[in-house]
Amino acid sequence: MQRVLTLKPAPLRRAAPADLADRLFVLGGQWLLLVLLTLAVLLPLLAMLWRGFSGEDGQGGGLLAATELFGSANFRWLVGNSLSVSLTVACIVVPLAYAFAYALQRTCIPGKPLWRSISLLPLLAPSMLPGIALIYLFGNQGVLRGLVPDNIYGFWGIVLGQAIYTFPHALMVLLSALALADARLFDAASSMGASPWRAFRSITWPGSRQGVFAAFCLVFTLCITDFGVPVVVGGDYQVLALEAYKAVVGQQQFGRGALIGMVLLLPALLSFAVDLWLRRRQRDAISGRAQVYHPQPSRRRDLAFLLVTLLICSTLLGVFGMAIYSSLVKFWPYDLSLSLQHYAFSDLPGGWLAYRNSLLLAVCSALFGSLLIFTGAYLMEKTRQSPLTQALRLLSFVPMAVPGLVLGLGYVFFFNLPGNPLSGLYGSLTLLVVCTIAHFLTTAQMTASTALRQLDSEFEAAALSLKVPLLRHFCRVTLPICLPALLDIIRYLFVSAMTTVSAAIFLYSPDSVLAAVAVLNMDDAGNVGGAAAMSTLILLTSAGVSLLLAGLSRGLLRRSQAWRTPAPGH
Repeated sequence: MQRVLTLKPAPLRRAAPADLADRLFVLGGQWLLLVLLTLAVLLPLLAMLWRGFSGEDGQGGGLLAATELFGSANFRWLVGNSLSVSLTVACIVVPLAYAFAYALQRTCIPGKPLWRSISLLPLLAPSMLPGIALIYLFGNQGVLRGLVPDNIYGFWGIVLGQAIYTFPHALMVLLSALALADARLFDAASSMGASPWRAFRSITWPGSRQGVFAAFCLVFTLCITDFGVPVVVGGDYQVLALEAYKAVVGQQQFGRGALIGMVLLLPALLSFAVDLWLRRRQRDAISGRAQVYHPQPSRRRDLAFLLVTLLICSTLLGVFGMAIYSSLVKFWPYDLSLSLQHYAFSDLPGGWLAYRNSLLLAVCSALFGSLLIFTGAYLMEKTRQSPLTQALRLLSFVPMAVPGLVLGLGYVFFFNLPGNPLSGLYGSLTLLVVCTIAHFLTTAQMTASTALRQLDSEFEAAALSLKVPLLRHFCRVTLPICLPALLDIIRYLFVSAMTTVSAAIFLYSPDSVLAAVAVLNMDDAGNVGGAAAMSTLILLTSAGVSLLLAGLSRGLLRRSQAWRTPAPGH
């Protein structure tokens, strides 16, 4: 059984300074983290639930309004549209992502790092960018307008845009599902004369179908809570997420927005419960005696999957290449000469202010968020388990089950209350940083916890025996060892802060407008070229900083991870 650090009650004598410092670091840090999670996660969600069921005049809330809304024909139409789009996207994306993941994990196709990098491009841009590219490709004046029998605006426009947006999310889940396999099972199947198709049905599919189900739930949830693509190419085809956005931003009907937000919370909660159930069932899928599976070359199989990989990557490159090209065109489609006039953002209030705000938001979220999340994970994983640590762990998992749109609505209802002493933060960049960290906290916290669990608790025991303060041990030992995971968290938070729009759309002011929000505003105003230019800036910034961070971290990793390199002759 793994040993954990225990904090014993202090004796009757005067406590040593190191003991007091350790207690202040552990207990003070845990209580501070509890307060922050309560303010940033729990209370906004409770405020949204309260507003949804309150009967304040002019707000559209209360049980009577809920009954009227949920029983209306318009609401049933919105629900039907949302379900149709989300199910269609999931049925398209999951098989394609499975084939792509299988090609990367179970075949011998060349260029795997390149294909994987291309497949992750949608993660580096706001969700509106695929929709903008589709307008230039298949819109009324698109270059490929003749290939579509009807207008791109509507059901199929949303489906195509969200399929591109959700593809890398499903791919990451399926890559993990197909990453582990026991080579002994394949050797046994081969010795018994089983065909590759029979081995797939008997070994590969049973071991990965739970990941397929999890990817399906993830794609469904992302689609039903996304309004970025529908607002760009939805046309008259309305969905629930877009209705919630219009109710709050356009009509100031906060109660109606809260009720729809609670409806959008249900699929996320269901997906979260399914994910927990699948994790428990798959915990012992690979035994400790399993042997690593290395795929053997097969010309026909590898060629088939290479063609699938090339088709998907070509589609992604074509879509994002079209978006970049359209941002450089002077006046589409009448003057196709290249120009940087769209990058002046002359029609946008503040010009480049939105981009600078997003850059500042991303830097602050990455630096402060990574430090806070990693320290909190350390206090939960490497200290004595108590009701306080269990409460912290539970609150840390809540953001995973809450869509950004719902979390943003909760921030509106909580931080915009006149009696709230924190209401002065509303509309500030500080609140946007807090909301961004809270929104993406769970994934980063799980990354940190996974890295910390790999460390033997004897490190902390040695620090205690040497009377080294725990904070000093954390900074000099734990952080350097876990530096790869910490850098992953910094990169994840930076990219997520640059591309997020779902929660921030309700919280910005003219002085704190963000680049992703500006994309949405420019598209609403008909300035599609400017929206494409800002989306391109976000894409290039996310990609450039990710590459720069990876390059700068090599030297740090080489120094801090030198202990992992075996000595000569060993």
